Amino acid sequence: MAVFLDRLGRFAYRRRWLVAAAWLVVLAAAIVGAATLAQPSSGTFSIPGTPAQKTIDLLDQRFPQAAAGGATARIVFAAPEGEQINQPEHQATIERVVTRLRTAPQVASVTDPFTTGAVNQAGTVAYAQATYTAPTAKITEHSRTTLTGIVEQARASGLRVEIGGSAIHPPMETGIVEVAGLAIAAVVLVITFGSLIAAGLPLLLAILGIGISLALISAATRFVDLADEVPILALMIGLAVAIDYSLFIVSRYRHELALGRDPQQAAGHAVGTAGSAVVFAGMAVVIALAGLSVVGVPFLTQMGVAAAATVVVAVIIALTLLPAMLGFLGRRVLGGRLPGLAARDPEGDTTTPTLGARWVGAIARRPIAVLLAAVAALGVIAIPAMDLRLGMPNDGTAAPDSTQRKAYDLVTTGFGPGVNGPLTVVVDAPTGSAAASANQLAQHVRDLPDVAAVLPAVPNPAGDTAILTVIPAGGPSSAATEDLVRAIRRLDGTIPAAHVGVTGATAVNIDISARLNDAMLPYLAVVVGLAFVLLMLVFRSLLVPLTAALGFLLSVAATFGAEVAVFQKGWLADLFGVSQAGPVLSLLPIFLIGIVFGLAMDYQVFLVTRMREEYVHGTPARDAVRSGFSHSARVVTAAALIMISVFAGFIFSPGTLIKSVGFGLAIAVFFDAIVVRMTLVPAVLTLLGRTAWWLPRWLDRILPNVDVEGQKLLYHNDDTPDAPPPVIAPAEPALR
Repeated sequence: MAVFLDRLGRFAYRRRWLVAAAWLVVLAAAIVGAATLAQPSSGTFSIPGTPAQKTIDLLDQRFPQAAAGGATARIVFAAPEGEQINQPEHQATIERVVTRLRTAPQVASVTDPFTTGAVNQAGTVAYAQATYTAPTAKITEHSRTTLTGIVEQARASGLRVEIGGSAIHPPMETGIVEVAGLAIAAVVLVITFGSLIAAGLPLLLAILGIGISLALISAATRFVDLADEVPILALMIGLAVAIDYSLFIVSRYRHELALGRDPQQAAGHAVGTAGSAVVFAGMAVVIALAGLSVVGVPFLTQMGVAAAATVVVAVIIALTLLPAMLGFLGRRVLGGRLPGLAARDPEGDTTTPTLGARWVGAIARRPIAVLLAAVAALGVIAIPAMDLRLGMPNDGTAAPDSTQRKAYDLVTTGFGPGVNGPLTVVVDAPTGSAAASANQLAQHVRDLPDVAAVLPAVPNPAGDTAILTVIPAGGPSSAATEDLVRAIRRLDGTIPAAHVGVTGATAVNIDISARLNDAMLPYLAVVVGLAFVLLMLVFRSLLVPLTAALGFLLSVAATFGAEVAVFQKGWLADLFGVSQAGPVLSLLPIFLIGIVFGLAMDYQVFLVTRMREEYVHGTPARDAVRSGFSHSARVVTAAALIMISVFAGFIFSPGTLIKSVGFGLAIAVFFDAIVVRMTLVPAVLTLLGRTAWWLPRWLDRILPNVDVEGQKLLYHNDDTPDAPPPVIAPAEPALR
């Protein structure tokens, strides 16, 4: 691996004009593809095969006029203070809205609040419900514009009018706050290198890679429906790893120059050594992200594949375009020094001990105490995770100043929280008997706890399917509503010859949460297992991958604890802009497991590879830990700070999903990079000594030698045929 990448780096260095031109062609092609193929993204959450989705499929077949799978819009009217909704002028305004909505594009039906009784007892709030013929993903911009235009005219009459529901789902946008992490990343790079040129190169290549990746994702929308959050999450992950991968190779290039190698040789060695770590770190991230597809959730599959694609692009750019750019710059990558900052070699030896050397020295003196303290700290932070409760986003978790949130709050105040999450109960019965069966079921449902109301049954023309609308006493995300859905489903079989199903947005969200919860452990086993094998190949050890996996579990537990504390319990909610505490998003735990594991393996590979490099080159095991850590600590710390900065910028996004993912990833990188990789790992490896690199003889014989530490580069010469290198015996004999 190291020899191949060394040759690749030298080739890109020599043929820099060809490589740069090729990447410009790729960028141009991606932009053209995005401009000609891009389609609007969607906000649809669904999982085929769940009970709620099966019920929707039944309604689409038996009761198509109900538009069960269609988007909905709830138009909420509130009278000015001291006035009533049923005053003639206000009632006339509402009737005009209902009439105009019935002829609006893609609208299947609209309810009139004065005929359905959707006016609260105080007479101050009313709502009309519009059902669309198409799902959220297929609602056109013209349909949304028409809806908002009708509402704006109603507001001009003096009524307060707000809109909720999936039909008004706003497109996700990336603002200046979310990408503010780039500025912090630039500062960290400048401080790390002391050079504008060296700092600017990773940023430039990261922006180029993200541009290509996002353009390709946009072009893919012609062929698949992508959720709104997919490009933003791909941006978040791709930007962070792209900067880090280039950072490691540029840092190693500068170190090779400092050792006296000529620029072309330095570029080859940098790609052969640090580039090998980049390849395997990228593979770990891709395994974790692509593994999301095994869960069987379309949204997670989209996110995983899109983010994995950005990582692949980042790795290829780091291995090809980066050495080509180094060819253009040569030794000038050492220039551009800022006043007051030395153009330093982050991996070089210094006459005075660095902070990293002092840190690992302190760990080596008391490894057991450090190990216990770090485990205890992460364990305490993880305690709130024991109360983890999952849910899906709804209008109640929207930004406080959004019309969706205002509509949700008006309905809650006027009618109670359950009206925001009605349950659609479907009765499948023999022809002509559905209405009678539904009425029987209604009596049983009314006797259940936490039921606020059961509306009259509505049968289809054939009389073999009927719909009951059940209003829960609790909100859409409450535990009581989840229990009510399960209780109604248990009534299936109590009505002779009839089957009962429950659907609607609340039931769909409950089913999604259940499916994701069930998939979490199998997914964790698959990802950890594959990555364990990958790390075993990289480090030729059993204990190092085991340490990496156990450290990851600690990081994830602490991350979940922090998520529950902030987003579910509301601790420090104001600090992070969390307007309303509630269940942790169902998608978040399994998504964080994938991303955090990939990033954890990034730092494990970058940090421990340098330790193993020292060990296989003859340094005693415990000294190799200290030496390898001292050489890589500054760069790994900079990489972690960059990732934390990029992810933290997304905490200020108005969307709950993006906000919680940004927070989770930022805090996870802190826990994993600083506490686990920079503290726990050197403590454990110091305690293990040469035992850390133990591998059974039979396994050593069958595992391919990928040479990620670049041992073969010591004997490789481009001008002579490759020959098997002699084996250097470590200063301490390896255990078998």
